[in-house]
Amino acid sequence: MTQPYNPAEIIRPEVLALKAYHVPPATGMIKLDAMENPYALPLSLQSEIAGFAGNVPINRYPDPNATDLKASLRKALAIPDTMDLMLGNGSDEIIQIIAMATARPNAVLLSVEPAFVMFRMIAIFANMGYVGVPLKTDFSLDLDALLSAIKQHKPAVIFLAYPNNPTGNLFDEKAILQIIQATPGIVVIDEAYHAFAGTSIIDKLEQYPNLLVMRTLSKLGLAGLRLGMLIGRPEWLSEFEKLRLPYNVSVMTQFITQTVLHHMDVLLKQAEQIRAERANMYAQLKSMDALEVFPSDANFILFRVNNASEIFQKLKQKMILIKNLDGTHALLDNCLRVTVGTPKENTQFLASLHAILSEKV
Repeated sequence: MTQPYNPAEIIRPEVLALKAYHVPPATGMIKLDAMENPYALPLSLQSEIAGFAGNVPINRYPDPNATDLKASLRKALAIPDTMDLMLGNGSDEIIQIIAMATARPNAVLLSVEPAFVMFRMIAIFANMGYVGVPLKTDFSLDLDALLSAIKQHKPAVIFLAYPNNPTGNLFDEKAILQIIQATPGIVVIDEAYHAFAGTSIIDKLEQYPNLLVMRTLSKLGLAGLRLGMLIGRPEWLSEFEKLRLPYNVSVMTQFITQTVLHHMDVLLKQAEQIRAERANMYAQLKSMDALEVFPSDANFILFRVNNASEIFQKLKQKMILIKNLDGTHALLDNCLRVTVGTPKENTQFLASLHAILSEKV
């Protein structure tokens, strides 16, 4: 008699040990957990998109090279002419492509911790070794520890987010440049929150041959379109292109993004509103005695409070969803992360948090 199939005998042990990336349901809630732009596109731009959406040839595969979209992105984001551009279904796909391409036997992917969780998870997906170097208690880079880890493990690839997620801070640029110089492999700087930081490392691409930069439009307001990009020298990107799946950027994503890029002023104005709201929210959180609030150059704020998990649940009961990071890393004990929302959403969050903290006094 044939024995029933057992996944534990087929699936890789390290995959069996993983937990799937969890996205909590948010229907009916004030959603401040996922670093999304809270503002919709203006009605005039929505109408422009709706006007051509019906004529988009969805019966045909999209342009496999997204040629027109790449040209629009180059102009809108001032990408150097000497650098190539590869597009992905969000930044996650690009991280995965890089990991798959560099996953030689015993190859190591290195990052800091805490950092974007997908760096570690995708290293496991690709069967790479993973090394996470802890940040200092103020969430700055521990340069000595990083240089020591680079010397010991000789990583094929290093991922650093700039600003960092979930801490929100920008790492010291001089330290990043030292890391790039010391690394035998490539260094990928993830600038997902570039629009809120006002700084970039993209101007260093010409100087450092092992440097690559990732960007996304998700945080700027197009999260639903799932568009990520990798910027770097042709000799790197021509190899990564071999692993990119055909037609990975949908026809709707290409058409809608191109339309919105003709109105970049709209997205940049929204980013400016978010930065202003971030400053206001930061000041109000700092005024609450029970909190330790960390500076942010992104579109979210990290803070520490006693009994964080209990407060997270009480906010959920009030239909406000933020991110609970308590227990995810030693440096994040009792930490919660809130995305900057609209003024109304932020006011409701702050009032609810203040009321919950007052109950505990």
